[in-house]
Amino acid sequence: MAKDHYQTLGVSRDSDEKQIKKAYRKLAKEFHPDTNPDNPNAEAKFKEINEAYEVLSDKEKRSNYDRFGTANPQQGFPGGAGANPNTYYRNVDFNDMGNGGFGDIFEGLFGGRGASSRSAYGRGAQTRATPLRVDGRDIEQAVSISLREAYHGAQRIINKDGRELKVTIPAGATNGTKVRLTGEGEAGMGGKSGDLYLVVQVETDPNFERKDNDLYTDVKVDMFTALLGGEVTVNTLDRPVRLKIKPGTQSGQKLRLTGKGMPVLRKSDEHGDLYARMLITVPTSLTPEQRELVEQLKASIEGTAQ
Repeated sequence: MAKDHYQTLGVSRDSDEKQIKKAYRKLAKEFHPDTNPDNPNAEAKFKEINEAYEVLSDKEKRSNYDRFGTANPQQGFPGGAGANPNTYYRNVDFNDMGNGGFGDIFEGLFGGRGASSRSAYGRGAQTRATPLRVDGRDIEQAVSISLREAYHGAQRIINKDGRELKVTIPAGATNGTKVRLTGEGEAGMGGKSGDLYLVVQVETDPNFERKDNDLYTDVKVDMFTALLGGEVTVNTLDRPVRLKIKPGTQSGQKLRLTGKGMPVLRKSDEHGDLYARMLITVPTSLTPEQRELVEQLKASIEGTAQ
C-alpha cells in the first residue's frame, strides 16, 4: 500500500507550507537516530518522515502527489503505485542549502552542522551522522516587586539547580519588564542552553497610583491652609518634599512636582512627574465658641460675596 505522506507528518491535505514545515521539524527531532540509539525503528521512521517532507515541501511534487498519488508519475516516485520501497532518496538533494530544501531545515534543527548530518542519511551513506544539536528553550518565571523597589531598583536571589543566582531588577521596571539570565533556561541537547527570563510584576501601592512614569498621590490639606495658603508636606518614593499652597486651593486640585515620578527604564537620569491631589480636611467637632467664630466667618464671607 502506498504511503500517505500527509498521515506520516500528521497534517491535513489543506495544510500550508508553514504547517508542514513545523510538523516536519517536530518529528525529525523526535525520531532522529542520534536521539534514539535504543530504538531500532527510529532510522526507518526518520527516512519516512524525510521522504514525506521532500514531497510535500515542493509545490510541483506535491501537486503530482495529490493528483496521481506519486511525486513523479513517470518514474514511480516513492509514495505512488509501483514505487520501489527501498529507494527513499532518489531525487533528494541533501546539500541544497540555498533553495529552502533539507539544507535549510537541517541547518535549523542541528545547529549549523546540517550538511554532515544529512549526508549520513542520504543514499549510499556509510558513516554515522554528526551528533544532534538542539538548543534548549527559553523559560519565563514571574517575580514580584513593590512599587518602591521599582523606583529604586531591586535584587532577587533565584535558586537554579542548587545554585543561587543574584538578579538585579532595574529601576523603572514595569509590569512585563523582562530580565534575562543568559544560559539559565532549558538545557540544550548538544546545543546551547536557553535563557531564563524573569517577568516583573509590580505590586500596587496604597499611597501611590502609577500611570506610565507618572505618579499620583493624595495630600491632606487643612481648610485654613487651603483658604490662606501655606505649605504642606508631600511624600514621594524618594524623600518628603515641601509644597507651597496658594490661597483658595480647591479640593481635588492637582499640583505637579516635576521629576518626582518614576525613573524611566534604563534611563536613570530621566523621571516622570508626581501629581499631588489636594484633599481639603475640616474639623470633625467644634466647641460652641469655635462654632460661633466659624458662623461669623461664614457670614462675613457671604456678605463680601454679595
